Amino acid sequence: MRYCKKCLMPDTRPRIIFNKDGVCNACEYAEQKKRIDWEARRREFEKMLDSCRSKDGYWDCIVPWSSGKDSSTIAYKLKFEFRMNPLLVTVAPQVQTEEGRHNQQAFLDLGFDHILFTLNPKVHRKLARKHFIQCGDPWLAWTQAVNSIPVKVATALKIPNVFYAEHGETEYGGKVLSKKHQKERDLAEVYQIMIGQDPKEWIDDEISLNDLAPYMYPNRGDIERVGVKAHYFGYYFRWNAYENYLYAKKNWDFMTVQEGETELDLPGVPKKGRTQGTLTNYDSIDDKLDNIYYYLQYIKFGFGRAVRDASRLIQNGVITRQTGLELAKKYDGEFPSRTFEDFLQWMELSEGEFWKVVDSFRKPEIWEKKKGEWVLRYPLQ
Repeated sequence: MRYCKKCLMPDTRPRIIFNKDGVCNACEYAEQKKRIDWEARRREFEKMLDSCRSKDGYWDCIVPWSSGKDSSTIAYKLKFEFRMNPLLVTVAPQVQTEEGRHNQQAFLDLGFDHILFTLNPKVHRKLARKHFIQCGDPWLAWTQAVNSIPVKVATALKIPNVFYAEHGETEYGGKVLSKKHQKERDLAEVYQIMIGQDPKEWIDDEISLNDLAPYMYPNRGDIERVGVKAHYFGYYFRWNAYENYLYAKKNWDFMTVQEGETELDLPGVPKKGRTQGTLTNYDSIDDKLDNIYYYLQYIKFGFGRAVRDASRLIQNGVITRQTGLELAKKYDGEFPSRTFEDFLQWMELSEGEFWKVVDSFRKPEIWEKKKGEWVLRYPLQ
């Protein structure tokens, strides 16, 4: 494992690229962002909205909404700053947190229309368990539903614009199919990068084709007939998750994690509360299964949520690499004990079954056993 010289991201992150100086392409893009004419991008954005803003009171855009700081910031700005009429579309969290429930209601009370889509729990639990065992990813089916449902709603209700947050492959280091993909999402990107599987592959003795409707991406012909376009908000505005948190805190009653205490010393971030496995208390806090997902990332790729969050803060100039390194060394790979029982109960797994699956995803080139304990071969540095 090699670690980026500027942030903390290792080369085990899927699709990331390091240059000859040992710097990852996410850090390279962070430098590029400093040279982008963001005022020109904003004018381009406003011109686009002028051509699609509703004139008859109908919804003119959809925001795939989790109730988190990022998607809420986008929805708030579209409605109150740019005079759009957004419809929020949510795929229900698998096991919603107290913070998620609070933030969902606090934001809707500002005055938004909202569709909440609840996946068939009997089917979805089977898929989550299956993918946990086979892929080490209990999120896989849920992620596919999150990709498909907003576009299905846009197609069905003839709402031509969907606004996503940032283009992750550009922002955090990955495979950029083309410059157009940094601005708009299309089927090629969804299938090649965001999904990677055809849900029909999940059919077995327990799962039928009729069970898979929420996970199937809409037909290309239907999308094109309506003219649905999926835009990345982060193309038009400099993306910074910490600044989105500050914006949320300022404009509505946004609740952060309540348990524990953070050592992250940032303006506006309360000391009370810290998400296990990382240094923050305001990011990805809507679903109790999130913590297990990021722990499995640590097992499979040798880096966890603390490295992820610290790297993003470093890339945006919010903290130094040294500060990020110290906190990531302390918290990366921390086991999410607070939500572990919720995970086992929801997945219908025993603790023994859980650890058997987890250990099956430890790659020998990343992990080794010393004195009966698993340790990283190449610790964070």
